[in-house]
Amino acid sequence: MAAPGARGASLSGLLPAQTSLEYALLDAVTQQEKDELVYQYLQKVDGWEQDLAVPEFPEGLEWLNTEEPLSIYKDLCGKVVILDFFTYCCINCIHVLPDLHALERRFSDKDGLLIVGVHSAKFPNEKVLDNIKSAVLRYNISHPVVNDTDASLWQELEVSCWPTLVILGPRGNLLFSLIGEGNKDKLFSYTSITLKYYKDKGQIRDGKIGIKLFKESLPPSPLLFPGKVATDHATGRLVVADTGHHRILVVQKNGQIQYSIGGPNPGRKDGMFSESSFNSPQGVAIAGNAIYVADTENHLIRKIDLEAEKVTTVAGVGVQGTDTEGGEEGDKQPISSPWDVALGTSGSEVQRNDILWIAMAGTHQIWALLLDSGTLPKKSDLKKGTCLRFAGSGNEENRNNAYPHKAGFAQPSGLALASEEPWNCLFVADSESSTVRTVSLRDGAVKHLVGGERDPMNLFAFGDVDGVGINAKLQHPLGVAWDKEQGLLYVADSYNHKIKVVDPDTKGCTTLAGTGDAKDASCSFAESAFNEPGGLCIGEGGQLLYVADTNNHQIKVMDLKARTVSVLPVFKSDSAVVDGSFPREKQKTVPTVPRSAPSISLPPVTVHPGQALQLKLKLGLPSGAKLTEGAPSCWFLRAEGNEWLLREQIPSGEIENISNQPAISLQIPTDCLSLEAVVSVIVLLYYCSADSSACMMKGVVFRQPLQIASTQPACTSPVELTHVF
Repeated sequence: MAAPGARGASLSGLLPAQTSLEYALLDAVTQQEKDELVYQYLQKVDGWEQDLAVPEFPEGLEWLNTEEPLSIYKDLCGKVVILDFFTYCCINCIHVLPDLHALERRFSDKDGLLIVGVHSAKFPNEKVLDNIKSAVLRYNISHPVVNDTDASLWQELEVSCWPTLVILGPRGNLLFSLIGEGNKDKLFSYTSITLKYYKDKGQIRDGKIGIKLFKESLPPSPLLFPGKVATDHATGRLVVADTGHHRILVVQKNGQIQYSIGGPNPGRKDGMFSESSFNSPQGVAIAGNAIYVADTENHLIRKIDLEAEKVTTVAGVGVQGTDTEGGEEGDKQPISSPWDVALGTSGSEVQRNDILWIAMAGTHQIWALLLDSGTLPKKSDLKKGTCLRFAGSGNEENRNNAYPHKAGFAQPSGLALASEEPWNCLFVADSESSTVRTVSLRDGAVKHLVGGERDPMNLFAFGDVDGVGINAKLQHPLGVAWDKEQGLLYVADSYNHKIKVVDPDTKGCTTLAGTGDAKDASCSFAESAFNEPGGLCIGEGGQLLYVADTNNHQIKVMDLKARTVSVLPVFKSDSAVVDGSFPREKQKTVPTVPRSAPSISLPPVTVHPGQALQLKLKLGLPSGAKLTEGAPSCWFLRAEGNEWLLREQIPSGEIENISNQPAISLQIPTDCLSLEAVVSVIVLLYYCSADSSACMMKGVVFRQPLQIASTQPACTSPVELTHVF
């Protein structure tokens, strides 16, 4: 509910005023001029006759990091509130978190500021409360987070993409919105000036909000959200990215920790093992005494020398880069959220591990770091230390192309090298497109292997379907491992909580292990259970598959011959805090459509008991726009006050193709309780504009009055539900 005397609001109500401010800020020269413009804007918006009042948080939502659910117009009254609309898989949302952490260090709730994360899921797996809890711990989120399962607040405010920050005044009044990443300066400016403005007006309260962090009451474990695992084939030992503890472990085959490097707190320091530190490391690769680490949240590639017991930086400058070309020497080249690494060989015929391939999730590309002088396909000789883009335009897409720089990835998160013929390629787990792709090491051509669909802009073609090529469906895969002996590729199908196997010769993809439930079970392949496995590797000459079972805080061992799963008993070296078991979330079905969604009343239709009335959707998108196919685009039936009408109906369905839209069959009951009724068809669409991969969420409601006759009328034509967005 909105505040008394206020008008309901959406972000579009702010657009004219904030757009004028943005243009004026471009012309301002000094910081004083900019601050004055923001102050004048606040005076204008605050002086409106009626506030643009944000809707109240819906009742019944699950909250994290709070003692009880929060109310905008009770608990948060007198606070400047930042709503962070995010989904935990999104790399752009992850990039915003350091800005929010820095803002929280500068201003606390005693100063009048509170940040509230509004989790609005992209993938079905992200709606599960347990998984959000794991993400909150993994990313060290200490402010309140609400699980807006049905994206009701997102739709009410007409939020259009992840991430979006919305700044509220102390009356729940909308003030600013910031879309996407890279807005730190504006965020700090708008927030600090807003706090001062309302403090001068005496409207800021310094009352404390009841915060209760999950990590304060969770049991210890030797691992915390392990992201990746690699095998040293010479010795059989494992390298584990203990991501949540910000450290790298070298573990013997029996689970005993041989080296623990970094942790338990995040940091960015080179030096001896005793002083070095990492920040949420992910990918690891080992050759001899050298371990290469994707130090993800430091935006670095690090090298661990086990013989000298020393850590050095070999690529990155320690802050997020935006360069999509590269070419500088490694430690001078800014990079962005490297997620995985794999060792390979340049144009030389001799296998010498002189290239480090990098899954650069932050810029949606595949990069290369030259560990020695060498060549890349279609490149001249490159000197040692050069770090540059190999494939990917930098646009977030599912685009395959013979020209590597014209191809597009969507948050590549896992790499596996198959250097032998006929493959000679990198396999890429492209998480946000829910695909596995190949990058040729002969010419750089990027090709599809399994998952996704043909539309390069559709990043919603996910599912859990065994099949061949494009007919197979994955959900946010994060890891791949190549079995050279068997010619098979293993995939960590992370959000389906499964391990799958792909035959690249036939493009067949089948489930190997995991029930699909986010649980923890070690037994036979068929009965085993994982929880968002993030990485995997081959061991013991192809007999074992090691899995980083991320949200179960374990390394699992899959015996590929015995077809059993066990847990590697990693010996504790220090105490840690991990996620525990939590009650499952309550599933909800019917979402709330945006307030701006049109309601279309149709002419009455005469029907008779037992008749099947066909309702044909005829929806149109803006020019050039593409429907994002998959679960999020859907229809629902409602009959408020006449629920008997839907007693035996299929109440909802997916809209998979804008050119072949579904016909909804409404079966009129044989025992009607009324001669008149109204059925509503609610449509919710996700689609992408022609020049952007940002997902729009739009809705429409069709109201169809029914007049029920006792006798059978003439044949009724299908009712066309027509609307152009």
